[in-house]
Amino acid sequence: MDQIKIGKFIASCRKEQGMTQAVLAEKLGISDRAISKWETGKSMPDSGIMLELCDFLKISVNELLSGERIMAEFYDKRAEENLLVMKREMEEKNRQLLRAEYWIVFPAVLAGFALVFVACFVSMPMWLRVVLLTFVLVMIFAVAFIAVGIEQKAGYYECRSCGHRYVPTYWQTNLAPHTGRTRYMKCPKCGKRSWQRKVLTKED
Repeated sequence: MDQIKIGKFIASCRKEQGMTQAVLAEKLGISDRAISKWETGKSMPDSGIMLELCDFLKISVNELLSGERIMAEFYDKRAEENLLVMKREMEEKNRQLLRAEYWIVFPAVLAGFALVFVACFVSMPMWLRVVLLTFVLVMIFAVAFIAVGIEQKAGYYECRSCGHRYVPTYWQTNLAPHTGRTRYMKCPKCGKRSWQRKVLTKED
């Protein structure tokens, strides 16, 4: 999606409705700095606020994502194109989150092994040895919680029994037995427990 084009379109529609950035921001319950970032193409409106934004600007979500007014005869085609673009962007965002998980976990594991080695084989006072080992345990638990949070938010889990794809809660993900990114959980749709694999999109 062309964020610059969308930003200019938001600014144009806002002015057509006789609103300043501050007024629109107040209506949406956000800062005018966020509006400025949209209009300069530095960021996009969050999906949770798009419908309300479009209502104030008197446009459709399809027109917002296209960055222009759409004639009726081209509306369905443009809607399909926008949905495909959004799906690809969401998939890439989820892929980046999962890559970030590796970048957090692997350095932490290596650092943990190094500190355990130092604590076990380097001569030092007992209190310092205990402090190092305690720090390693705390670090591992903290990194594990962060990593599970990233994995839970990125993409979906697919039930092996019925094929339903969903996002479990953080604690459902955290407490589920797992091998890599496949977790043994109960499907909220069919109610069966199975080893459910991580997938990046809601549907193929």
